[in-house]
Amino acid sequence: MATNPIFGLTFWGYFMVKIDIKPISVNEAWKGRRFKTDKYKSFRKRVLLHLRPMKLPEEGKLEIHLKYGFTTAGADIDNPTKMILDILSEKFRFNDNRIYRLIIDKDVVGKGNEYFSYSIKVME
Repeated sequence: MATNPIFGLTFWGYFMVKIDIKPISVNEAWKGRRFKTDKYKSFRKRVLLHLRPMKLPEEGKLEIHLKYGFTTAGADIDNPTKMILDILSEKFRFNDNRIYRLIIDKDVVGKGNEYFSYSIKVME
């Protein structure tokens, strides 16, 4: 067993947190290069409401694991990543330049079952 430096809990390995909200694409998030769309603003607000409180250390390298449930195998795995990372860094108050390892997986799910999950781990 190990102590999780984020929650201060003892557990067997690390876990993923699943958010049952369909990730949006870069094209859906931004108007041109400068303006966030209403769809992104709504998505951001919904996701922020679903994120559990978590306190991260103010310094140190982070590893983030993302997993997306898309309705098609043709979905680009990197498309929603920037928005998700921006929202996570806003909620948990870390600079995304602290991310030294990023793991991204995708799964194909039925329509209406889209999701993304995440875990944040402090690297040693």
